Amino acid sequence: MSSTPLFAAGPDLVAASTTKSAAVRAAPSSRKLSARLEPFDSYWQAPQDVERGYSSFSAYYRANYLPHLPADRDTPVLVISCGPGYLVNLLRNVGYSNVVGIDSDRDKVEHARRKGLPCHVAEAFPYLSARQDGQFGVIIPEQELNHLTIDETIEFLQLCRGALRPNGSVIVYAMNGANALVGSENIAHNIDHFYNVTEHSLAQLLRLGGFEQARPFPLRLYVFWKNPFNYVGLAVTSLLELCMRVTFVLYGKKVKIVSKKIAAVALRSQ
Repeated sequence: MSSTPLFAAGPDLVAASTTKSAAVRAAPSSRKLSARLEPFDSYWQAPQDVERGYSSFSAYYRANYLPHLPADRDTPVLVISCGPGYLVNLLRNVGYSNVVGIDSDRDKVEHARRKGLPCHVAEAFPYLSARQDGQFGVIIPEQELNHLTIDETIEFLQLCRGALRPNGSVIVYAMNGANALVGSENIAHNIDHFYNVTEHSLAQLLRLGGFEQARPFPLRLYVFWKNPFNYVGLAVTSLLELCMRVTFVLYGKKVKIVSKKIAAVALRSQ
């Protein structure tokens, strides 16, 4: 595969050609989504100290996401809801050369641009709609799917499918309803959280969006090995999750993943 980047940085949205740039400008400038305060195509989990997040989120993404990415560092990767560019920064640091991020919040993107990261201001749905020619190898939304409604989620995944190459993949995540301690609170806490998932329903959404071979996996919170309190949190949550799994077995439920958040990687269907 050629090592020539597919993306060239510039003041406007990244595009592979002048024709595609024109298509983006002609695309709808806005898509009204159901979320009122925290739209899906912007990142809402950055700490107040944005700079500190580049190191802490790097450890989180390294532990949870890197094992599911292609070995080929030339794979074109799109990060949606990239915020200040935490995931984009990590991917660039570990050698992925064709990475681009988009976020609908100009102020968040400005943090990334000041660090020289290839992040751009764009809304997810119009951006993907203008790129249904299969140019990406991996698409990763950094925001939880449950900031979309079920119908919006399926439409989003279908747009991702169209923007992916054959055998391209998505890595998505959402709040896990199988966690008995925080599952219901995840919904009640935020009016822009529209649903929870389990490993089964997350795979259903991916199938409806045009993906196959979905492999759900837990998102681990305690991955900061230099902090001694990390081990306390890891021990306590591991014990609690073991109790939850045993309880599900006693009730005849086949639930294996009970972490606070659940992710999945899936391949574009042919």
